[in-house]
Amino acid sequence: MPTFDELMSKLQTEASGCYSWSNSPGDRYAAHSHSFEKVLYCVDGSITFVLEGEGRRLELKPGDRMQLPARTVHSAIVGPAGCTCIEGHR
Repeated sequence: MPTFDELMSKLQTEASGCYSWSNSPGDRYAAHSHSFEKVLYCVDGSITFVLEGEGRRLELKPGDRMQLPARTVHSAIVGPAGCTCIEGHR
């Protein structure tokens, strides 16, 4: 499994404004979108993104990557162990 530093180094070659964030088990993000393309790696725990327009769920676990196009409406549910993710924008 890649380390935090390895994933952050990789992310920094793909995107700008890179940072990390964490959430507690069961936390939720309501449906929203961004004006930028988001590149995200799950570092620890798990999080499930719901792509509202497609009705599709995408569960990310440590080492998994998600690329989310600008203006994609999505929500998220944090897994039972919480999560730590890193993200950047394009």
